[in-house]
Amino acid sequence: MFKQDLDIFNILLSAVSEGIIIVDEKQIIVDANQSAETMFGYDKKELLNKPLNILIPSNLHKVHASHFKSFMSDNNTRKTRMERVVFGVRKDGSDFRVELVLNGFTIYNKKYVLALVKDVTDIEIIEQENAHFAKIFHESLNEIFVCDAKTLKFLNVNYGAQKNLGYTLDELKLMTPLDIKPSYTEKDFRISMELLNKENIKKLEFECAQIRKDGTIYPVEVHLQRSNIGNKDVIVAIVLDITERKNYTENLEQTVSQRTEELKIALRAEKEHNELKTKFLTLVSHEFKTPLSGILTSTMLLSKYKLTKEQEKRDKHIETITILVNSLNNILNDFLSVDKIETGNIQYTSRTFKLSKLVKDVVYNAGVLLKEGQEINYPKNIDEVSLYLDENILELILSNLVNNAVKYSSENATIDIDITQNNKEIIFSITDNGIGIPKKDQKHIFNRYYRAENVKSTQGTGIGLNIVKNHLDYLGGSISFKSEENVGSTFTVSIPNINQK
Repeated sequence: MFKQDLDIFNILLSAVSEGIIIVDEKQIIVDANQSAETMFGYDKKELLNKPLNILIPSNLHKVHASHFKSFMSDNNTRKTRMERVVFGVRKDGSDFRVELVLNGFTIYNKKYVLALVKDVTDIEIIEQENAHFAKIFHESLNEIFVCDAKTLKFLNVNYGAQKNLGYTLDELKLMTPLDIKPSYTEKDFRISMELLNKENIKKLEFECAQIRKDGTIYPVEVHLQRSNIGNKDVIVAIVLDITERKNYTENLEQTVSQRTEELKIALRAEKEHNELKTKFLTLVSHEFKTPLSGILTSTMLLSKYKLTKEQEKRDKHIETITILVNSLNNILNDFLSVDKIETGNIQYTSRTFKLSKLVKDVVYNAGVLLKEGQEINYPKNIDEVSLYLDENILELILSNLVNNAVKYSSENATIDIDITQNNKEIIFSITDNGIGIPKKDQKHIFNRYYRAENVKSTQGTGIGLNIVKNHLDYLGGSISFKSEENVGSTFTVSIPNINQK
């Protein structure tokens, strides 16, 4: 009968999936099942009558001996004790973690211990991985949501989402994605979920707006996919707050748009500049060529009039040369002024001077340009007027305006110069009854090189009024005009009145 019982016991030992090792009170192995052999890498014959220490790492021998002694010293050895943090050692010397359950028993007055050994290496790895993934889930700065695919209720939400949305986990578990996505309906969400049922679509990505508990809305990028937790079908959503990206993109687009517009303006300016240079060269060629040709002709003719009776003819050509030289001088002064204005190399030298002398010089110099019957009316009551200003610049301004009035007026015309002064400013008005400025050209009249349509046949550079305006801007003055085509023009210059420095 004993042999039969022993056979049954051995059958039971071999059927148990955990390793079983039986030792006596001296820790000598007296039996082991097949699972224990496989677990430790030994044949049963290699284990029998061997000390238990061959299955325990050497650095734990003393600790184990102490625990075993304590276990065996108890009179009631029929008890169970579990040691969770235990290491075993295989035949090849490798360590591994085991879960150990000890059972004490007595047969024929001899004490034995049955050790139930379970290899928990894989279980611990899984537990560590689960703990690691749980940590990643909760500590992720991105928002992670898990919701029931049927009810859409949130099952779990990480801390990043709770913090960004302003809800607690308990509050979120009573909500669905529709509660935090104002632009989404349940139908929209269900359609997205149906797309994930298709084999070729593993994940959906889209952008939308999300609303916080405090009502503020922010842009997000959503990565949606299906998964399973046990038998439950779930939707996992990883949500990225893209506020900074959107702001950067908008700022970048705005910057690109601004730079593009600046480039367009620069290109237009460059085109205009090139056109102006071409126009300038044409003007220079024309404006210099005409008077130089006249000077050359008059000089050649002068050499032919040698007789006394031909003095009148000589005087006529000398007058022509004088007029043309003055014209060239005015053109050169205008070009020099343009250069100084463009380079910013304008230096004004102010001093006190009598205005009457300056006006007389302007009128006298304009006299060589007068046509038949033209007359310039000298201003009244300016003999006692003194100014503290750059005399040369003021002369250039008035000369341009008076010369234009003479140039664009017909024969027998009158040019009026009026000057008034008060405590704040001195005002110059030059009036003619010439050809006037067409209405459509008036807004461009101070642009450099611009000439109105009705003066194209008259010699001129188109830079005089531009120079006048630029100098007045520097001096804190202003210029305005009233003009009517075929009636005449009045140009008014105002300069801050400084009688004495």
